[in-house]
Amino acid sequence: MMEEAEPRGGVIEEDTPPQDTNSNYEHTTDGDATSCPAVAMTAVAVETSQSKDAAATPQKRGPVVIRANSKNPASENLERVRQWSITTYKCTRQAVSERLGRGSRTVDLDLEPRLELLKDDRQRYDGATKLAQTLANQLAQFSVTQKSLGDAFAELSLKTPPLHVEFAVNANAQRFLSKNGETLTASLNAFTSDMNTLINKTIGDTMINAKRYEAARVEYDAYRVDLEELNLGPRDALTLPRLERAQKDFQSQRERYQRVRDDLSVKVRLLQENKVKVLQQQLWLLHAAVAAHTASCHAFLEQSRVPLGDPDSPPTSWLEES
Repeated sequence: MMEEAEPRGGVIEEDTPPQDTNSNYEHTTDGDATSCPAVAMTAVAVETSQSKDAAATPQKRGPVVIRANSKNPASENLERVRQWSITTYKCTRQAVSERLGRGSRTVDLDLEPRLELLKDDRQRYDGATKLAQTLANQLAQFSVTQKSLGDAFAELSLKTPPLHVEFAVNANAQRFLSKNGETLTASLNAFTSDMNTLINKTIGDTMINAKRYEAARVEYDAYRVDLEELNLGPRDALTLPRLERAQKDFQSQRERYQRVRDDLSVKVRLLQENKVKVLQQQLWLLHAAVAAHTASCHAFLEQSRVPLGDPDSPPTSWLEES
């Protein structure tokens, strides 16, 4: 039996029901901070988003690592070396066959004769340039000798009073010829310099492109011969893939060969026009320099002959005077 509660002066004990943790009321106790269910839910949401970000981070990095591992530089280099070895073998076999006279080669009837003519012209221009350079060197040495001779004549004119006029005239002539010779030497050096630029730079660059064209032509013929051999053989399930690959390689080499040939053809035509203009200008400059040298020397010598006495009437001997 339950005891009855006293109405006055007593303590009434009641059973307090358990507090609901989801209650919307605030609970305050001495020494405790105020807590809010909304703040708690926000903290839980932040922790949940951080955990999701942490879980999602490996998923974003995963594909990048896989893509990086999918590339193998060693395999790419090995495949590149393999392709180079096959191409080198085919080109070497084609070049040897052509040298032995057993292989067929592609001939461009328009471009190759012009290349042969250009090679011949380059050799002839080089020979003429070397001769001009030799002449310039010899003329420079000749001018130095003439100047030394003029100085010797000038010194003799001072020490030999009876022959003062004759030595002085010859000294002036040799000095003038030496000075004009230096001018002509400079013109010859300019001519050889421009010719060397034409031969070694302009024509030389075209010859380098001609070598590239020849290499492309040999490579094209090598793949062409390989395709012809496969077309002559049997066709089955094993040879058809090889035939298709050979056809694809042949088409690629053909396009490359035609592109190099067209570029070289344009360069040869431009070179021909430029060569004519350069040679025409340089030859006229050289001719003008030689003509000016000869005319000035001739005019000076003609003027220097006027003061001289008659060589057929020598001075009277002292024996005749006595």
